[in-house]
Amino acid sequence: MPAKGEKKKGERGLGPNRGTSSRSPYPNVANTPVRGTSERISKRMTQIAASDLIAQQNHLDPYSFYKRLREQGPLFHVADYMGIGGAWIATNYEDAIAILKDPRLIKDRLKVSPSEEKPGLEREDLMSTFMRNMLMVDPPDHTRLRSLVSKGFTPRMIEQLRPRIQQMDLIRDFAFPLPVTVISEMLGMPTTDRQHFRNWMLEPLSADGEPGQEAAMTSVVGRSLTYFKALLNEKRAHPGDDLISSLIRVEENEDALSETELLSMIWLLFIAGHETTVNLIGNGTLALLQHPEQLQMLLHDPTFIGSAVEELLRYTAPVSLSDERWASEDILMHGTLIRKGELVLASLIAVNADPQQFHDPETLDILRRENQHLAFGKGIHYCLGAPLARLEGQIAFGTLLRRLPNVRLACAPEQLVWNHNPMLRGLLSLPVTF
Repeated sequence: MPAKGEKKKGERGLGPNRGTSSRSPYPNVANTPVRGTSERISKRMTQIAASDLIAQQNHLDPYSFYKRLREQGPLFHVADYMGIGGAWIATNYEDAIAILKDPRLIKDRLKVSPSEEKPGLEREDLMSTFMRNMLMVDPPDHTRLRSLVSKGFTPRMIEQLRPRIQQMDLIRDFAFPLPVTVISEMLGMPTTDRQHFRNWMLEPLSADGEPGQEAAMTSVVGRSLTYFKALLNEKRAHPGDDLISSLIRVEENEDALSETELLSMIWLLFIAGHETTVNLIGNGTLALLQHPEQLQMLLHDPTFIGSAVEELLRYTAPVSLSDERWASEDILMHGTLIRKGELVLASLIAVNADPQQFHDPETLDILRRENQHLAFGKGIHYCLGAPLARLEGQIAFGTLLRRLPNVRLACAPEQLVWNHNPMLRGLLSLPVTF
């Protein structure tokens, strides 16, 4: 008898891929008559506002929110997602796997939305420089960029960071300094520059949800671009054993990274290399404090740290939504027509709590065995930094609990303030006593 949520041998899941073409998990529906978005949202289908995704209560208790959405259907619609327009978001595990691997859901919006219809998409501004990285492009560009970066982003380099991570002071304000310092070390940023960069990255957080946040972010992007250009020149003149020097050496071979690609990749590695890990450490610490029996189990036997980090990745959703994918042709999903050019996302926080995939998903269980979570995505855009994030999480939680075994929350959970980013679920602060 399979446990609750487990599939019997040969049993198909709830995804839409039954009886469909082998090239994609969804049928080709290019000849389906055109209807407007409002007509395609059935009475049973849920439509929510983007503000619902970042509401403080829904950050605090995401399981109740997404359970209600999932009970109303596997697909819901957001009328205006981050100023981009409408978006379709899937809430079950099998659909998420299909979305993350479907070659018809692409990253380059310009391929499905002509620039004359989207003013500003091709504007040469500060952000455009940072859009030529492996997360934002499709094959064959993605294949080439990921292959080049993988040559420098090696398991050996990651393992060499272990002693450096263990030297961090995790007792005070560790969630932010730890991953920022580690990725700075990995990239080869001089020690004297790291505090400045750390302060820059805190500026948008301090303005989170305020009118000045966009201006603060624009300022950070501009200063970062100037800094990374100078750092590239310095590494060309004086290469080292760091990742940027490795990327430059790759650039000098026949298959090279352009200047723009190098800058974009460095920006991606820095942002992805710290922000999601900050959320893992902060959210994970809160989860352990709210589940004292799990905390005590980990304190009693630190060898559980590996499975604990996997469960905290699943349970706390440091990344709550997948990155953007655009339909390159009409796609039918659960009877809903997704038109070419429309945005499709997977709610990672919802799919990692899908009862069809996980037994008792709303329970934190650091000994969970079957835990094929999607915290790092799936398919060709699977997170290249997953091994580093796991290592940082294991050392951060292990060190914190060893040094502060009596750590406890210093305020009511309802008083905690969460960020206003629908893709990244994270705390702005986590006051504790010990």
